[in-house]
Amino acid sequence: MGVPFIQKARIGAYICKQLVKGNRRFPLVLMLEPLFQCNLRCKGCGKISHPPEVMKRRLTVEECVAKAEECGAPIVSLPGGEPLMHPEIHVIARELIARKRFVYLCTNALLVEKRLQDFEPSPYLTFNVHLDGLRDKHDALVNRKGVFDQAVQSIRRLVSEGYRVTTNTTFFGDETPESAAALFDFLMSLGVEGMTIAPAFNYESAEEQDNFLGREGSYKLFQAVLPQAKARGWRFNHSSLYLDFLAGGQTYACSPWGTPAANIFGWQRPCYLLNDGYVDTFDALIKETDWDSYGTGRDARCADCMVHCGFETSAVVDAATHPFKAFRVFMRGAGN
Repeated sequence: MGVPFIQKARIGAYICKQLVKGNRRFPLVLMLEPLFQCNLRCKGCGKISHPPEVMKRRLTVEECVAKAEECGAPIVSLPGGEPLMHPEIHVIARELIARKRFVYLCTNALLVEKRLQDFEPSPYLTFNVHLDGLRDKHDALVNRKGVFDQAVQSIRRLVSEGYRVTTNTTFFGDETPESAAALFDFLMSLGVEGMTIAPAFNYESAEEQDNFLGREGSYKLFQAVLPQAKARGWRFNHSSLYLDFLAGGQTYACSPWGTPAANIFGWQRPCYLLNDGYVDTFDALIKETDWDSYGTGRDARCADCMVHCGFETSAVVDAATHPFKAFRVFMRGAGN
């Protein structure tokens, strides 16, 4: 099972339309955070350091729909915090799906069993479950025992009931090619549609500050593990060019406008990972942000960033404008 044809076709048509129009900066995935509240305190998270009064705030259904309409991105990712803690998250997802948005609900899966009755399977809805390693590693990173087992149980139920399921894995400095490969083998055995992967971003507010891969460490890890993908049947929820970028085979500038972030404060400048203030509208975000001041070699905070929310759009646009190059990389495999 892979990404449904309807999603591939609609995203491809959308990108081609933007390129034909000559749009240099366009959104591909809206990172829509309806709340910051979470039921875990993960070591690498930069989203849970807000004061209590902020953690209690939530976007309404109407505000979420308005931001999605304002932005126009064909994909909406619902991270947090933990989105299943929002009492109306199922309504938010349903309203976005009604508008033909592809919704990725990003969850630690602790509340899946409780909330699943509120949802129904759809080619427009994907549960994106956070798993940063096998049992001991994942539970240590999220600071709670039993979370891995609960996530696995939830994935199995979601798959059995016909939901689209992907996983989201962030790799830290102690990752090895062997541990990453073991995780990929296990996730594929669960029947997930694909895996989302990236090196961890060094949030300034994260609890753990000394366990990041850095750019060279990322290259070393992914050069060792990604060439095994075809032989071992791994499926990733990424373009082949982004995967090759992780292994050092491609060089891209960041495209932060491709994954704009919106939350209770407004539109976050410049991206989901950095916070240099907010603006009230998506139009202001695009037109008033000094995009040329961000990225590797321009902003020290971006030096080691290789996260998909910054670089997947760059890779996808490259694939759309250089299809033969993308095909060659797909055929030989990322990292080869």
